[in-house]
Amino acid sequence: MGDRECVEEKTPLKPHFVLIHGISGGGWCWYKLKSMMYNSGYMVTCIDLKGAGIDPSDPNTILSFDEYNKPLLDFMSSLPHNQKVILVGHSAGGLSVTQATHKFPDKISLAIYVAATMLKNGFVTEQDIKDGVPDGVKCDDAYGLEFGLGVNQSPTSATVKNEPQRKLLYCTIPPEDITLTSMVSRPGPVCAIVSARFPEGDECIEKVPRVYIKTLHDEVLKPKQQDNMIANWPPSHVYDLESDHSPNFSCPFALFGLFVKIATSMVCI
Repeated sequence: MGDRECVEEKTPLKPHFVLIHGISGGGWCWYKLKSMMYNSGYMVTCIDLKGAGIDPSDPNTILSFDEYNKPLLDFMSSLPHNQKVILVGHSAGGLSVTQATHKFPDKISLAIYVAATMLKNGFVTEQDIKDGVPDGVKCDDAYGLEFGLGVNQSPTSATVKNEPQRKLLYCTIPPEDITLTSMVSRPGPVCAIVSARFPEGDECIEKVPRVYIKTLHDEVLKPKQQDNMIANWPPSHVYDLESDHSPNFSCPFALFGLFVKIATSMVCI
């Protein structure tokens, strides 16, 4: 028994990944990655942000980024003080990762941005908006907008309609995943997302190493936009992926391989 206990104590634990979806998504977006990672022994948590996935909240009532990101912040707050996780954000989920890094730097061993908005202080300047807001959906009548505060006010939620989704967001994903996204995508609380602002001068955030996974065939968050964010707030490493905007659907095996490579090389358990 003593020998067995000794062996078990020396066996390293694999990292705990926390996966955060983009606008209109939910934890369901990661179903392929979660299965691969779980079967390989990793601990995986997929967060539903407020008004997303199975969270019952009406996106039109979510008007601040703090409220939208509360499920992730509550999860981080619930972690034991000696436990660290790897945060992964896709698309607008990068804003959620950044806010959590500001608030819980000692609980995060690594932040991974996948075709994600990576802005140290959120949407502060016009350049931040140019770089971090998707540029690719420019089809006429591409968005379905809802105006929860009245038709004379800014939209409170938006969703990309099915045809633009297929052409831009999910241009190389399998047909069954296109069917899935069309069935379960929800309007995203754009009013809350564009209000994202994070503290300036907070250097605690630099304690957390960051990695950016750049999607080279992205028609939504264009490679040039990703390059600008990388240049303005350089991460520790940048990896290129031959993918559209949604590698979690279009090339999950390649994305999984990058996650394993990054975790193995950068995270000390």
